[in-house]
Amino acid sequence: MLNITIEKLSKFTNGTMNQKALEIKDTHVKGVSIDTRTIEENNLFIPFVGENVDGHKFIAYALESGASIALSEQERDDVPVILVDNTERALGLLAKNYLKTFNPKVIAVTGSNGKTTTKDMIECILQDKYKVEKTQGNLNNELGMPLTILATDIETEILILEMGMDSIGDIHYLSDIANPDIAVITSVGESHLEKLGSREKIAEVKYEIVDFLKDDGLFIYSKDYEMLENIVDKDTPYTIKTVGENEKNGVHIKNILERLEGTEFTLDTANFKIPQLGRHNALNASYAIMIAREFGISDETSEAALLKLKVTGMRMEQKELKNGAILINDAYNASPSSMKNAIDTVRDLQYQNKVLVLGDILELGAYSDVLHYDIATHINQDNNFSHIFTFGEAAKNISDNIKKANSEHFTDIDTLIERVNEVIENRTVVLLKASRGMKLERVEEGIK
Repeated sequence: MLNITIEKLSKFTNGTMNQKALEIKDTHVKGVSIDTRTIEENNLFIPFVGENVDGHKFIAYALESGASIALSEQERDDVPVILVDNTERALGLLAKNYLKTFNPKVIAVTGSNGKTTTKDMIECILQDKYKVEKTQGNLNNELGMPLTILATDIETEILILEMGMDSIGDIHYLSDIANPDIAVITSVGESHLEKLGSREKIAEVKYEIVDFLKDDGLFIYSKDYEMLENIVDKDTPYTIKTVGENEKNGVHIKNILERLEGTEFTLDTANFKIPQLGRHNALNASYAIMIAREFGISDETSEAALLKLKVTGMRMEQKELKNGAILINDAYNASPSSMKNAIDTVRDLQYQNKVLVLGDILELGAYSDVLHYDIATHINQDNNFSHIFTFGEAAKNISDNIKKANSEHFTDIDTLIERVNEVIENRTVVLLKASRGMKLERVEEGIK
């Protein structure tokens, strides 16, 4: 956790201490808060200017609540502050400089899908040999990632940072702060298609993760994603390794076998078993295994660790119901590619009754109709499902284009829950899949 003097804090943020700050420049600041409700003794308070609220209004209250000092974009002489041009950028600069003080190995992970699961898998394997910390939850943006760094224990040997994005330049900015030793792009999907316009542009933005990769670092990606392969610079000071089902990858994934208890696969000549469902998780696990090899960890040790992995909730999360049916909750988020992956997993399971509960995939903009239609086309390739239930305005385009008479659409969550309860019986597997905003986990909560 951040523990530096106010004077050093001023240098780390390229700020200027006012007179009251100068008077206490040797005081140690411990930890950071951006919310007055979470202020702890001797914290640094960082206010942000939002659309509706200006955090500068709460500086005095933050100091009264125990903070030692605050950053500020506004000059003032009544309380100790460090004057900066932009508090958000100062937060990033502070995190970048603080990271250099204890210099852990930094593993940066981004991708349209799979970045959180991959992050969890990397930690799972490395934590028995090293002191490892990682991004908690979805604190992966321009505020969350710096706050993760500033909360990191200085004895940490490996720091795994998840990098999310909202617009062009976000990953570039985060890569600058992290200056990673290892960078991984898990996938290139359709997330942010509304803003970026094409998967090729999405690939370009994800590729920003290597912009500040150390010269002696390692970049891992998959040639399975052609639009990424087409833009990767092969002439770099850092090492590049590839893994995937395409035989052109340096490390080849094959013999993928999906069962309800997990996924089996071969990585070149080594066999692995993981408890997570989905062939996409074979790729996610392979990224983690390749990183483990870089740290001298054997494949046998990696597999033993992965067998004990509990991934972040609502990601192909299984639950056995009272009547013996199985619920697969993959409703944390969705993109067209991740929805297809989840559908394929259920399609291949040896269950008598297979129920799909699919909600809207959000943030697709003008592409929404065609991409939801594409989900229906994917289902129609082998519709071995007993029931397909859709929920939400956009998902109706899935239901309307299913060729078999096994599809029903719902606009009311309670009616949907009632219908799901009617069809669940022994030897039934139910998939929940939708974007986070649809809150499809309410179906799980309503199952009797």
